[in-house]
Amino acid sequence: MIYYLLEYINKVFSPPGFNVFRYLSFRSALAAITGLFLSVYLGPKLIAFLKKKQIGETIREEGPQSHKSKAGTPTMGGIIIIISVVVPVLLWADIASTYIILVLVGTVLLSIVGFIDDYLKVVAKYPDGLIARYKLLGQILLGLLVGSVVYFSPEFSAYATETTLPFFKNLNLDFSYLYIPAVVFIITATSNAVNLTDGLDGLAIGTIVIVMLALGIMSYVSGHIFYADYLNIIYLPGSGELTVFIAALIGAGLGFLWFNFYPAQVFMGDTGSLALGGAFGIMAILIKKELLIPILGGVFFLETVSVIIQRLYFKYTKKKYGEGKRVFKMAPIHHHFEQIGWAEPKIVIRFYIITIILAIISLASFKVR
Repeated sequence: MIYYLLEYINKVFSPPGFNVFRYLSFRSALAAITGLFLSVYLGPKLIAFLKKKQIGETIREEGPQSHKSKAGTPTMGGIIIIISVVVPVLLWADIASTYIILVLVGTVLLSIVGFIDDYLKVVAKYPDGLIARYKLLGQILLGLLVGSVVYFSPEFSAYATETTLPFFKNLNLDFSYLYIPAVVFIITATSNAVNLTDGLDGLAIGTIVIVMLALGIMSYVSGHIFYADYLNIIYLPGSGELTVFIAALIGAGLGFLWFNFYPAQVFMGDTGSLALGGAFGIMAILIKKELLIPILGGVFFLETVSVIIQRLYFKYTKKKYGEGKRVFKMAPIHHHFEQIGWAEPKIVIRFYIITIILAIISLASFKVR
């Protein structure tokens, strides 16, 4: 909203220096600083409030024994992230942009779904929280909304159902009539994948920040006609505005990581993890980089696949031999590494390193074609 005020002042009065507020890079920097400041400011206040209300994490019996000491740690800290993202975006972004509207609405809606799940688990004491089918319904409805807007809106008509094929020059994939189902699948998958990754102190938020750095570069070049032409990728007018949202999320994420890294003072809960995963998926969809998700979000992909493999193999061996067997000592896979003796910070840092490498590969795919 400040963006519009400054734009008006610049047009009417043309004061020296005000033109700088038109630049995406400057507004993105302001959004990151605002997000970081809000997150660091709100963190201690919300943590104190959650402690006072005794809104703490419940550790499942089947989880790692080393996590028993984390019982009672304040959760639902995703509220810090969401507020610290929404406020800077409203201040510094062009909120009339369809790109901003879609990612902002999607992030907030999934945060609400996550909040309900956390509330039912922690406050209402329902062991399983929100029933899985209701959580899935929320993800599907959001996917239908995003997919329908992109599919039917004239703004996206040139490349509505297409996506970039990584590592291939002058070649795009057209989802055609399967586009909306594909969007539903992507948003559901990414939101659940980040939710599964949120099992160690600092793991989910740190990897998301790294992923967002790469997405920020991608959204900026996709919305810049010169860079898009140079890199031979789909030019998407207006997509650069997503950089402001991403910058705000990076700032908010770094601020939250201050309190969430080992030993965590607060957990984000589903309030944060579902929203962040959904934001990742929506942004990849909007900048036509859906097929980069398994690479850029490789850690999230690995976490999800490890759970699927574990469950399928357990069911198969139980049916065939009468006793279920496991591929991993525990799933998601970050718990497997805990069980073989890796310290929690070591796992988190190594997953960060893997994510950085995958982000570099994803960015390199623009030129290795």
